[in-house]
Amino acid sequence: MRSKLFVPASRPEFFPKALASDADGLSFDLEDAVAEDRKAEARSLLSHLLRSAEARAASKTLIVRVNGIASGHFEADLAAVVVPGLHLVNVPKPETGDDVRRAAAAIEQAERANGFREADAKVRLLLNIESPVALRRAAELAGAHPRVAGLQLGLGDLFEPIGIHRRNPAAIAAAMFAVRMAAGEANVFAYDTVFANLRDAEGFRAEAEMSRQMGFLGKSCIHPSQIALANAVYRPSDEEIAHSVRVVEAAAEAQARGIGAYVVDGKMIDPPFVRRAQAIVEIGRRLGLIAA
Repeated sequence: MRSKLFVPASRPEFFPKALASDADGLSFDLEDAVAEDRKAEARSLLSHLLRSAEARAASKTLIVRVNGIASGHFEADLAAVVVPGLHLVNVPKPETGDDVRRAAAAIEQAERANGFREADAKVRLLLNIESPVALRRAAELAGAHPRVAGLQLGLGDLFEPIGIHRRNPAAIAAAMFAVRMAAGEANVFAYDTVFANLRDAEGFRAEAEMSRQMGFLGKSCIHPSQIALANAVYRPSDEEIAHSVRVVEAAAEAQARGIGAYVVDGKMIDPPFVRRAQAIVEIGRRLGLIAA
């Protein structure tokens, strides 16, 4: 999921365009993008879309950012949107392991109520890390329940209330590193935040490059114009793919010969590098850049 486009759930005129876009994932927003007096309407519109043939036919990761656990809308949101075909529920501002477990239990209850079958994929959790306490407890949150699939950085909510400049490179790098290490500890993915300045394509690209170099899966987009930028940044280069294929092939040969470390393209290779190469090869296959 190199790119994830936010789509306000109260704007059904955007739904067909989003489904037809080049975004790998769509994050339908019931939280900040929807006014309080339109929450119920947006919930109904999104529920109808997620049950539609168009949504089922879309080859995209489908995500819903629900309202917060203590918002008064949380359970109703889940009851409306947790349907077969939904991949992730994005939970804003979780701060304790109990928050995560409560969210997981509510999703399980919604699955039972909405007729999930044994063969239907379980809906998983994408947790926003957007407060100082959540950043400090990020590894605890990531490991709080098996339904957690990933952590998503939220720099606006994290920085603005405590006066950290949103474009401070050192602060951004520190927050990214902390989230990536927490996600790595729990063996879940890390996902990058939005970039609000639509006119600054180079700023978007630079921030995406930073997160990609730290092992983030992709970047959130608030406008369709950002999708192509994200897809380009998080696509492995042809050189990376070619090198990774050679590493994987060499690893198979080395294993057959009982060799633990060896050289590929002038670089010493051992198991950590093989795992990285395998991940790049898998991405290349998923994007159709390498034959299965």
